[in-house]
Amino acid sequence: MIVRISGEDQYELPDEDAERLGELEAAVTAAVEEGRESDFSEAYSALLDLVRSDGRVVGDEEIASSDVILPPSDLTLEEAGMEFTGEGLIPD
Repeated sequence: MIVRISGEDQYELPDEDAERLGELEAAVTAAVEEGRESDFSEAYSALLDLVRSDGRVVGDEEIASSDVILPPSDLTLEEAGMEFTGEGLIPD
């Protein structure tokens, strides 16, 4: 799976991370829907940290389309309300 973090890089994640990625996105979505700012910040940071730590940076010389595009790390709860709703950003 190729994940782009807006304003940063693209990362190739191992297939084994798909379930954990989905769990973290669900936590972000729940925090957004319930308006829990501190939980949102923690959950979104954990989501980005997983991508950064487990993912391999896709080099500029490689051409790969992103399966998922995550908003930038400075995303606010209000902005997240427009992104993390319903089915979320990460495909099942």
